[in-house]
Amino acid sequence: MRFEVNRDVFSEAVSFAVKLLPQRTTLPILSGVLIEAGPDGLVLSSFDYEVSSRTTIAADVNDEGRVLVSGRLLADIASRLPNAPVRFSTEESRILVSCGSASFTLLSMPVEEYPTLPQVPENLGLVKAQDFSDAVSQVAVAASRDDVTPVITGVQLEVADNNVSLVATDRYRVAVRAVEWDSGTSGLDAASALVPARTLAEIGRTFGHSGEIGVAITNTDERELIAFKADNKVVTSLLIKGNFPPVRRLFPENVDNYAVMNTAELVEATRRVSLVLEREAALRYTFTSDGLTLEAIGSEQAQASESIDAILTGGDTVVSLKPQFLLDGLGAVHSEFVRISFTKTENPNKPGPVLITSQTSREQAGSDDYRYLLQPNLLLR
Repeated sequence: MRFEVNRDVFSEAVSFAVKLLPQRTTLPILSGVLIEAGPDGLVLSSFDYEVSSRTTIAADVNDEGRVLVSGRLLADIASRLPNAPVRFSTEESRILVSCGSASFTLLSMPVEEYPTLPQVPENLGLVKAQDFSDAVSQVAVAASRDDVTPVITGVQLEVADNNVSLVATDRYRVAVRAVEWDSGTSGLDAASALVPARTLAEIGRTFGHSGEIGVAITNTDERELIAFKADNKVVTSLLIKGNFPPVRRLFPENVDNYAVMNTAELVEATRRVSLVLEREAALRYTFTSDGLTLEAIGSEQAQASESIDAILTGGDTVVSLKPQFLLDGLGAVHSEFVRISFTKTENPNKPGPVLITSQTSREQAGSDDYRYLLQPNLLLR
């Protein structure tokens, strides 16, 4: 096999192919990138039996062929090559990579042992890439990072009524956002898929500027897959098995008690006051007609408090919130002002979840449908 390719194009393609590979794998062959040179250029692929990535790029191919090479090593090399065309050739089990005055010799991996990549169906539904990327970044932060309960380490995608909604939870908070869905050639008007949050977050970052993303959900050979396709790039992922908890019912229909404040002011105040807290400790937020007061009782050596402007509707309210969980929600609001609504429970001594939504101005609610529900800590008396 022998070809010549643009350095930047090649580096970006290899980087894409290895992004979703696990840092460690029990089968070294799964850490490889498969390079196939043909009449239409190069196809670079990776697959670890759970996630696959594939991209096609233009190249001047002199001799067709296929080779498997260590993915992360090739990505490191490609990203540091000088600004010159990359020449790539194979001799028996050796791979020769040269660019300008730099040259590398790598060992190939046994390509015949590499698994067959999943097939991507032609029938795809469509979402606007920027909207989908924004939705993923807003929701994925609420997914659990604890592998003990795999079902909540994913983001639930639900297609219905010309929308695809994204839902995630880690039991302490729930995030929801919907974007427009065009069934396109798929004819898919109703479906659900539980996608690993890490995979979906990488897809959101990679495809965010692609115009449109094609999405397909398939069930072949007892393997439930979801595929994302844009700009000559394809990512497939196995779906997480299990029933996602029915967290939508936790969201209140109407809340009469809420406060509106400047998002940036609340973020900065929370960061400052939480400096004295010990790990996992919560901040006390007191909402009154005079504004919002944040208080942190860290230890005997350090306490902190700060007050900011807030417009309160309803009665005075005190809640205790983990600062990082609150900051995650505030960072996803994407608006100058934020509304924090206070729900009730049947137990007057137990506060209900707070609902965080965007606010266009101090008086007008935001136009998006992003919602972030956060369970407060019990107040220390």
